[in-house]
Amino acid sequence: MRETTIAVVTALSPSPTTLAEYGLHLLAALGRKRGIRVVALVEDLQVYYPSIKGVEIHRTWRFGSIGNPWRIARAVRAAGADAVIINAHFTSFGSSKVSAALGLLTPLLLRVLRVPVITLMHNIVETVDLGAAGFRAGRIAEILLRAIGTALTWMVLRSHVVTTTMPRYVDVLREKYRAGNVALTPHGSFGGAPVVPSPPVASRGATVLTFGKFGTYKRVEVLIDAVRSLGRPDVQVVIAGTDSPNSPGYLASMEERYGGSDLQFRGYVPEDEVEALFRSASVTVFPYAGTTGSSGVLHQAGAFGCPPIMPRIGDLQDLVAEEGFTGAYFEPDDAADLARAIAELLDDAEARAHIARVNHVAATGLSLDEIADWYLIHVGTLVHRDPLALLARQNDQDFMKFCKISS
Repeated sequence: MRETTIAVVTALSPSPTTLAEYGLHLLAALGRKRGIRVVALVEDLQVYYPSIKGVEIHRTWRFGSIGNPWRIARAVRAAGADAVIINAHFTSFGSSKVSAALGLLTPLLLRVLRVPVITLMHNIVETVDLGAAGFRAGRIAEILLRAIGTALTWMVLRSHVVTTTMPRYVDVLREKYRAGNVALTPHGSFGGAPVVPSPPVASRGATVLTFGKFGTYKRVEVLIDAVRSLGRPDVQVVIAGTDSPNSPGYLASMEERYGGSDLQFRGYVPEDEVEALFRSASVTVFPYAGTTGSSGVLHQAGAFGCPPIMPRIGDLQDLVAEEGFTGAYFEPDDAADLARAIAELLDDAEARAHIARVNHVAATGLSLDEIADWYLIHVGTLVHRDPLALLARQNDQDFMKFCKISS
């Protein structure tokens, strides 16, 4: 059997675009597989992309461009791809309604061109808070936006296979859209198999971390107000990450407004520094007003032993229940309640240790290397009409391990 070429359309770290970190780890996992050629079709940015073993990186599309479907289709043909995996979010291809919507026509265009396509959707319109995601509008406009979102979901479902990371999304797509080509693909762990973590002692020099892309539904005002209301000079807030593509300049404005010795803005964190960042923190706070899908940050916090403090909202609660995570909780946008949760967890070393142990198991139970095998099954079925065609090329130990997990 000839080598199979898989093109992966994704944002790639250090891009500020949504899902860039997930794209990096998914590509790395696919690049470790034998008998396939992996071509990453990433944003055409003036940044240095890391070299990924086993992966060719092609700068192909541009965030915010209305021409992305055609750019991607040309790149797929030029690469001679046998199948395409699209790592997507409703705002993956642009911050404007037009560019975001047109980008999601890519699966339909590839299908018309007779290229097998698998789309991983990290969120669906039925569960997205549009205002939180950066699409603020009046009631009539929101109804229109959701109608457009439904139409776009129909377009995405023209993919040969659509996968999601949340069981509830699978249920919605099967029940509302009568889709028979939808499958659950768990998020997967970024780390390999880190040791069971030991949380930092928070009695002195405690660090409250928040990590992500900020400015839309992830905002830091409530977090800063909550920590400062504690009146504890030993507690420092570390804000790590970048602006959301929908909110340029947000973090700079927050630093200008709130700046002080108790506040550190880390900016972009290189991938090889992420583990140390989480392990140096006492707790991780999720200052979210809404959610737009599963949380890679929660998986990282779990893998690296940093207990989370989470709002009681939507998909985050579903993720916690379905994947076995735990943590402390607060009411969203309530600084007083968040201050209570932070103080209680910082002062309870036993609770932090318990949360860290539970979340470590949840976060590392299924690695992205194993998730990559799920994609090889789909590609094998679509390209070779044999779900095990590509898995059989892996070493016997990996193959038997996957078969055991699947059963």
